[in-house]
Amino acid sequence: MPDTDPAASASALAPLKGPVFRMLWLAWLAANATMWMNDVASAWLMTSLTDSALMVALVQAASTLPVFVLGLPSGALADIVDRRRYFATTQLWVALVAAILSALAFLDALTPMLLLALTFANGIGMAMRWPVFAAIVPEVVPRHELNAALALNGIAMNVSRVIGPVVAGALLASAGSPYVFVLNALLAVIAFGLILRWRSEPKVRALPGERFLAAMRVGLQHVVQSPPMRAVLLRIFLFFLQSASLTALLPLVAKGIVGGGAATFTTLLAAMGCGAVAAALYIPRLRHRIERDAMVRWGICVHAAASVLVVLSPNLWLAVPAMTLAGMAWIVTANSLTLAAQLALPNWVRARGMSVYQMALMGGSACGAMLWGYVAGRSSVATSIVAAALLGLLGLLLTRRISVGSGDDLDHSPAELPRVIPDVVIDIRPGEGPVMVTVEYLIDPARAAEFSHVMQRTRKARLRLGALSWGLFRDTSMPGRYIEYYLDENWIEHQRGLARFSAADAELRQQRLAFHIADMPPQVRRYVAEPAGRARG
Repeated sequence: MPDTDPAASASALAPLKGPVFRMLWLAWLAANATMWMNDVASAWLMTSLTDSALMVALVQAASTLPVFVLGLPSGALADIVDRRRYFATTQLWVALVAAILSALAFLDALTPMLLLALTFANGIGMAMRWPVFAAIVPEVVPRHELNAALALNGIAMNVSRVIGPVVAGALLASAGSPYVFVLNALLAVIAFGLILRWRSEPKVRALPGERFLAAMRVGLQHVVQSPPMRAVLLRIFLFFLQSASLTALLPLVAKGIVGGGAATFTTLLAAMGCGAVAAALYIPRLRHRIERDAMVRWGICVHAAASVLVVLSPNLWLAVPAMTLAGMAWIVTANSLTLAAQLALPNWVRARGMSVYQMALMGGSACGAMLWGYVAGRSSVATSIVAAALLGLLGLLLTRRISVGSGDDLDHSPAELPRVIPDVVIDIRPGEGPVMVTVEYLIDPARAAEFSHVMQRTRKARLRLGALSWGLFRDTSMPGRYIEYYLDENWIEHQRGLARFSAADAELRQQRLAFHIADMPPQVRRYVAEPAGRARG
């Protein structure tokens, strides 16, 4: 079924009416303009430093690889520190890298390896800022406007894809690459100022902040135990593995067109950006008519066909419409998968979950850039892009049963537990643990198979909330009597898990209780591990 909720019919520009989102969106636009300008200038500069197809493709790999390597740590930081200050800090980092690049370019001191290293450093800034911005957006827009807000983020990405390459191309042709990097530094500083103007409301924390390593463990564990997120991660990895061939090898595609040069390269990038912007404005209405899975499938197929058309085009007149179509397919696919990821994540783990999503995205892009650059070096650019398109279609065929549709979207809104923790009558320190919780059920033995199915879903839910382990035991002396147990790292983490209880968890709890046939509710007991030194025989 296509999406029929209010989000589907919301105006594409509605989120911009909110001053906070509008200001952050402008900062995001400026931040992405610096990214595209840097990537365009670096990719074109690499073609003047070496004639190796692999080295040219590695510029994109160096830009995206930091997100794969640092995505989860940056997401954990974004969930446990002040997001406004963290977002602003990322722009200072980008400005510093751009300043160093411009200085070395002015001194004519850049080498292929040094350019790759600094491109990697610039990618660190993107790795740091993407999870925090992804986590901020659902906080500042209503849920029914989330789809439109994500489409606007795609528009910002692709408007910058138009503006960045055009400005970079003009500077490359008239002044040189050093001035592109100077402008990057200035735009990063402007984005820094816009972010500082946002006055976010400080969150009142009833519990101490999470520890960094524990936050990463819980974030990764949540994603692993979430079937919707696993489906989205596979889809986004395969799509960017496929689509990376066109973007990574585009400088060489441009050079292969008759009369091709820097202007041809930037024209093709701008065409792709224009197509993406046009499609993004129409996405809310399109989603009202077509289900999410169908949009993803069509996007993958159209992008593959458009990529082949671009690389086989004999002139710019045919390549530009094909690039426009590729941009439209790219934004439809990426937006659909991003929305699926956002809806699969509760707010408390959103930055970490979206960082893992971005790791899959950029991991696919980096692997694709290296793979298709190698193939192009061993054969030709056209062969490489055609092979990528065919691989994308094959991957779609092999994973046709995997769904990212809206039917499984869970309600992650906070819900109160039906009862509070009993009064604690022993002295428990916050870090003491692990904590074991047991729940006793009495069910009709004839319904054991149904109960087991629900309890397997319970296992995933407990682990998503941060439990270290989970188990279910049946009583050998009483048919239908079961003991569920799960372990939390310590007393604070146990309380944190209770605070994360959502409407979806409450619904699952009601399903468990429906099996319980005793007069009294299931008995819950909590145990705290006794330190070995205090244990008594």
